[in-house]
Amino acid sequence: MQNKNLKTMEASEQLEIETRLVEVLKSIYDPEIPVNIYDLGLVYSISVDDDHVLHLTMTLTAPNCPMAEDLVEEVKYKAGGTRGVKEVDLKLTFNPPWDKSMLSEEAKLELGFL
Repeated sequence: MQNKNLKTMEASEQLEIETRLVEVLKSIYDPEIPVNIYDLGLVYSISVDDDHVLHLTMTLTAPNCPMAEDLVEEVKYKAGGTRGVKEVDLKLTFNPPWDKSMLSEEAKLELGFL
Protein backbone atom coordinates (compact mmCIF):
# COMPACT_ATOMS: atom_id res chain seq x y z
CA MET A 1 0.00 0.00 0.00
CA GLN A 2 1.45 3.35 -1.04
CA ASN A 3 1.35 6.41 1.16
CA LYS A 4 -0.53 9.06 -0.83
CA ASN A 5 1.21 11.81 1.16
CA LEU A 6 4.58 10.91 -0.30
CA LYS A 7 5.47 13.32 -3.06
CA THR A 8 7.95 12.36 -5.71
CA MET A 9 10.00 15.10 -7.24
CA GLU A 10 8.94 16.25 -10.68
CA ALA A 11 11.51 15.60 -13.41
CA SER A 12 11.61 19.32 -14.19
CA GLU A 13 12.44 20.17 -10.57
CA GLN A 14 15.16 17.53 -10.51
CA LEU A 15 16.63 18.93 -13.73
CA GLU A 16 16.58 22.48 -12.31
CA ILE A 17 18.43 21.37 -9.16
CA GLU A 18 20.99 19.37 -11.14
CA THR A 19 21.53 22.34 -13.50
CA ARG A 20 22.17 24.60 -10.49
CA LEU A 21 24.58 21.99 -9.11
CA VAL A 22 26.59 21.94 -12.34
CA GLU A 23 26.95 25.73 -12.10
CA VAL A 24 28.07 25.43 -8.47
CA LEU A 25 30.59 22.72 -9.36
CA LYS A 26 31.92 24.91 -12.17
CA SER A 27 32.75 27.54 -9.52
CA ILE A 28 35.10 25.13 -7.68
CA TYR A 29 38.65 24.97 -8.99
CA ASP A 30 41.33 22.36 -8.54
CA PRO A 31 44.02 24.18 -6.51
CA GLU A 32 46.81 23.05 -8.85
CA ILE A 33 45.11 23.44 -12.24
CA PRO A 34 43.32 26.62 -13.40
CA VAL A 35 40.18 24.72 -14.48
CA ASN A 36 37.01 23.96 -12.54
CA ILE A 37 36.40 20.43 -11.26
CA TYR A 38 33.43 19.86 -13.57
CA ASP A 39 35.31 20.67 -16.77
CA LEU A 40 38.32 18.74 -15.49
CA GLY A 41 36.11 15.65 -15.54
CA LEU A 42 36.45 15.04 -11.80
CA VAL A 43 32.67 14.71 -11.36
CA TYR A 44 31.53 11.24 -12.42
CA SER A 45 27.85 11.42 -11.47
CA ILE A 46 25.26 13.79 -10.05
CA SER A 47 21.75 12.80 -9.00
CA VAL A 48 19.20 14.19 -6.61
CA ASP A 49 16.65 11.82 -5.09
CA ASP A 50 13.06 12.51 -4.01
CA ASP A 51 14.28 13.43 -0.50
CA HIS A 52 16.50 16.16 -2.03
CA VAL A 53 19.66 14.23 -1.17
CA LEU A 54 22.46 14.89 -3.65
CA HIS A 55 24.38 11.76 -4.60
CA LEU A 56 27.70 12.88 -6.07
CA THR A 57 30.54 10.65 -7.17
CA MET A 58 33.81 12.32 -7.97
CA THR A 59 37.53 11.73 -8.16
CA LEU A 60 40.74 13.73 -7.88
CA THR A 61 43.51 14.23 -10.40
CA ALA A 62 45.77 12.11 -8.17
CA PRO A 63 45.06 9.87 -5.14
CA ASN A 64 47.79 11.60 -3.13
CA CYS A 65 46.52 15.14 -3.85
CA PRO A 66 47.64 17.26 -0.87
CA MET A 67 44.51 19.43 -1.16
CA ALA A 68 42.08 16.49 -1.35
CA GLU A 69 40.42 17.10 2.02
CA ASP A 70 39.96 20.83 1.37
CA LEU A 71 38.55 20.23 -2.11
CA VAL A 72 36.07 17.59 -0.89
CA GLU A 73 34.95 19.89 1.96
CA GLU A 74 34.45 22.78 -0.48
CA VAL A 75 32.33 20.57 -2.74
CA LYS A 76 30.20 19.37 0.19
CA TYR A 77 29.76 22.91 1.52
CA LYS A 78 28.88 24.57 -1.79
CA ALA A 79 26.74 21.72 -3.13
CA GLY A 80 24.96 21.43 0.21
CA GLY A 81 24.12 25.13 0.04
CA THR A 82 22.50 24.80 -3.37
CA ARG A 83 18.77 25.53 -3.45
CA GLY A 84 16.87 22.24 -3.54
CA VAL A 85 19.59 20.18 -1.81
CA LYS A 86 19.00 19.11 1.79
CA GLU A 87 21.92 16.72 2.20
CA VAL A 88 25.07 15.67 0.33
CA ASP A 89 26.16 12.06 -0.09
CA LEU A 90 29.62 12.42 -1.64
CA LYS A 91 31.57 9.38 -2.73
CA LEU A 92 35.22 9.80 -3.62
CA THR A 93 36.52 7.14 -6.00
CA PHE A 94 39.65 6.43 -8.00
CA ASN A 95 37.99 3.88 -10.24
CA PRO A 96 38.35 4.72 -13.02
CA PRO A 97 41.41 6.82 -12.32
CA TRP A 98 41.32 10.34 -13.74
CA ASP A 99 43.29 11.08 -16.89
CA LYS A 100 43.49 13.91 -19.42
CA SER A 101 40.93 12.27 -21.71
CA MET A 102 38.24 13.24 -19.16
CA LEU A 103 38.78 16.96 -19.77
CA SER A 104 35.95 18.87 -21.44
CA GLU A 105 36.71 20.56 -24.77
CA GLU A 106 36.66 23.89 -22.92
CA ALA A 107 39.25 22.64 -20.41
CA LYS A 108 41.46 21.23 -23.18
CA LEU A 109 41.40 24.62 -24.89
CA GLU A 110 42.14 26.43 -21.60
CA LEU A 111 45.11 24.16 -20.90
CA GLY A 112 46.46 24.33 -24.46
CA PHE A 113 45.69 20.72 -25.43
CA LEU A 114 43.73 21.78 -28.56
